[in-house]
Amino acid sequence: MISLEITDQIAYVTFCRVEKRNALSFLMFKQLDNIIKKLKKNRQIRAVILQAQGEDFCTGLDVKSVMAKPAHIFSLLFKWLPGNQNLAQRVTLGWQQLNVPVIAAIQGRCWGGGMQIVLGADFRIATADASFAVMEAKWGLCPDMGASLLIGGLMKADDYLHLAMSADPICAQQAFDSGLITAISNSPLKAAQALVERMTERSPDTLAAIKRLNNTAYRYHNRRLLAKETLSQIRLLLNKNTRTAIYNASHDDKHEYRARKHW
Repeated sequence: MISLEITDQIAYVTFCRVEKRNALSFLMFKQLDNIIKKLKKNRQIRAVILQAQGEDFCTGLDVKSVMAKPAHIFSLLFKWLPGNQNLAQRVTLGWQQLNVPVIAAIQGRCWGGGMQIVLGADFRIATADASFAVMEAKWGLCPDMGASLLIGGLMKADDYLHLAMSADPICAQQAFDSGLITAISNSPLKAAQALVERMTERSPDTLAAIKRLNNTAYRYHNRRLLAKETLSQIRLLLNKNTRTAIYNASHDDKHEYRARKHW
């Protein structure tokens, strides 16, 4: 479902679950986590490019699949200490811990968990018809994949609040204007490769040092905030209103699918 290929010292991490519009399954979380661990140990790579097959980069969490097994929910949220990163947070924040540039090449929908994952990249390049959304509120949940630590260096607080509370998607131009993405391109992959080519002219030690300094200045990893993300999500999962929201959202999705099929 997620592949890793290293070519000319560039690691290509590709979402391959096209039949589900790259919606995130539990297995995909595990695969991303393992890929990040492998890349941390690889001293030969010079950059990472996140990309996806199909029309959409990622349509968010496959809620029905993940929530069908309580053990999966536990595995996503479990951490030994409250301030530690759990699995859901590692697949976002892990990209920040790599000593090389990470660039996301985005097309179509980049929603929910997919959007939070690309927030962990250093650069986000999207097609003009791409859209972005924080979908958790639709399901009665809150963003809990580490986005809280990253968003402050990108968007104004009220812009992000509206995005997270409304669960409404925004277009690529809105995302660019708000600072959510770096650039708009007809070919995000080619643009990402051109950016990598330019950056690899510099010393890898220089790039690693600049990235560490940037993360310290703009994306301070607050353990208390990580703990609050997870605690808030656990409370919501146990809340009656969340079960109602999930039920309503599931039925809304069914109606939308039938309407599209009929059209």
